[in-house]
Formats: sequence, C-alpha cells, structure tokens
Amino acid sequence: MEFIGIDLPLVWFILIGVLLTGYAILDGFDLGVGALHLFTKTDEQRRIMINAIGPVWDGNEVWLVTGGGALFAAFPAVYASVFSGLYTAFMLLLAMLIFRAVAIEFRSKQPMKWWRSLWDGAFSISSICTALLMGIALGNIIIGVPLNGTKEFSVSLPSLLNPYALLVGITTVALFMMHGSIYVVMKTVGEMQQLIRQWVNNTIIFFIICYAATTMATLIYMPHMAEPFKNHPLLFVLALLNMLAIANIPREIHHGNEFRAFLSSSASIAAFLALFAIGIFPNLVISSLSPEFNLTIYNASSSQKTLRIMLTVAIIGIPFVLAYTVTVYWIFRGKVKLDAMSY
Repeated sequence: MEFIGIDLPLVWFILIGVLLTGYAILDGFDLGVGALHLFTKTDEQRRIMINAIGPVWDGNEVWLVTGGGALFAAFPAVYASVFSGLYTAFMLLLAMLIFRAVAIEFRSKQPMKWWRSLWDGAFSISSICTALLMGIALGNIIIGVPLNGTKEFSVSLPSLLNPYALLVGITTVALFMMHGSIYVVMKTVGEMQQLIRQWVNNTIIFFIICYAATTMATLIYMPHMAEPFKNHPLLFVLALLNMLAIANIPREIHHGNEFRAFLSSSASIAAFLALFAIGIFPNLVISSLSPEFNLTIYNASSSQKTLRIMLTVAIIGIPFVLAYTVTVYWIFRGKVKLDAMSY
C-alpha cells in the first residue's frame, strides 16, 4: 500500500492524537467514577459504582497501550527521551494503574468491612492520582522540559509539581469527575441515579472553575499556546464548539438525556486535546533550554519507509480495536444490576 504525496509524520501525529483521545474519553469516565467512589456511603452503592465500569475498564486501557505503541513506532526519539527523562513519574503512574486494577478485582473477594474499605480507598486514591499525573504531564509538556542537544533530559518528580502543571492536573481530575458522574447517571436507576444526578452539577461547577483558571493561566504564562489561534483565527471555532459542548451538558441532564450529556462531555474532552495538539504543533517535546532542541514531528520521526509500513499495519489493526470496543459496549449496554457474578 503506497502513500505517495502524504505528509506521513503529520498523519501519525493525528493518529496518535486520536488514539490518546479515545483513551481519555473511555478511561476518563473510569477514573472519574473512581474519584467519586468514596462519596457513596453504603456497600451496595459502591458495588454499583464499580460494576458500572466493571465490564469495560480493562478494555478501555487498550487505547493507551495502542497509543504508546504508535508513539514508539512513529516517533522513537520522543518515546526514548520522554520515558527515560520522566522515568520516576511514569513508574508512579504505572503503580497507580496497577493499584486501581487490583482494587477493583480484590474489593469484593472478602465480606469484611475493613477489607472492602481498604480497597475502596485504594481504588479512589489511585484513580485520582492517575488523572492528576496525566494532567501534570500535559502541563509540563506545555511548559517545556530541559531537553538538550543530545535529546536527553532528566527531571526530578518534585520539579514536575510546579503550580501550572498542578493546575492542569486538577482540571483533568475535575473533567474526569464530571465525565464519570454523567456515565454513572446513564448506567443507574432509582435512588442511586437521583443521588449521582445531584453530583453532576457540582462536578460541572468544579470543572468550569478549574477550566477558567487554567485558561487564564495559559494565556498569561504560556502565550506560545495561543500563537496558532492568532495566526489562524478560524481555529477559534474549535474553542467555541468546546464551550458549547460544556454548556450543553447541564441542559441535557436537566431534560433527562444522559446519553446526549455523555456525548457532549466526550466532545469536550476531544476538543481539549485538539486545542492542546494545535497549541504545541509541530512540536512533540518543547525544550526549555532552546527552541532548536525541540523534538518535532519531523526531526523525531521514523524513516518514511517505517511510517508507511506502520500506517498499513494501523489501517488493518485499528478497525479490530474499534470492533472490540463497540462489541463490548453493546453487550454490556443497559443499567447496572447486581447479582452473584457482580464485583
């Protein structure tokens, strides 16, 4: 399969963005459910929360693995620099993902209250920390890292926890909490649904406050993120669509259209990541030492032959990932019902 005349690095930049957006949308509500988990009081309510995501949470992480594999294949220099330079942070993120998985599987294995409370705490804390670390990573990518001419850098974990990155991290947690609360409303009935419905507006308010603060901080302290929008005013349409999607969420919840609200929340996540991608383009890693050390989609990409071969593999493989995701969600559609096989 030939791809003559196609800007392959750009295609792969978009493709990786799509894969990571798919992960953020799908695993985002899992993390949001985990962040809200301890707000429930009874064992039945907590089991409902876990079983709302139970059939799909592990499959959602396929999108993260696929996105990481695509990054390794298309932009190996970025993969090598980032994963070695942020080794401690990535190990911490991996630990949080492992603890979340273990908590979901172990939580209901024993009936003792202390046992279930222990894993409830692990599930919620690991979910919050995972979302927070992802947001902190995005914040530091925007700020830039001390990347040198040999494509190497080393950053300690405390230095990653700067005010701007923490603000982006908290905004990510707020976004996923909103996304997760909408998903649980969509999957529940009766008193549980009414309880979570009350949370939706609170999570929306929390998110909007964080979003406004992050936007102002970005415009003031990270002006390079606004340059593409100044040079191409038509791109402001994306920011406008993002605001409309967010504004549509409480409207759909008020009218009882939970699925439409979930679609609007998903659209807002996709728009956020698109705004981020446009802001850093064509860079993948921004050097805080000198712009000439930046890793871009062109100076960090694999050879044209590799990109062509891998694009062929992606065209064949991605439909299987989509088919798997659609099938799982179709099989487990409907409201949560607890039985002997539930978590």
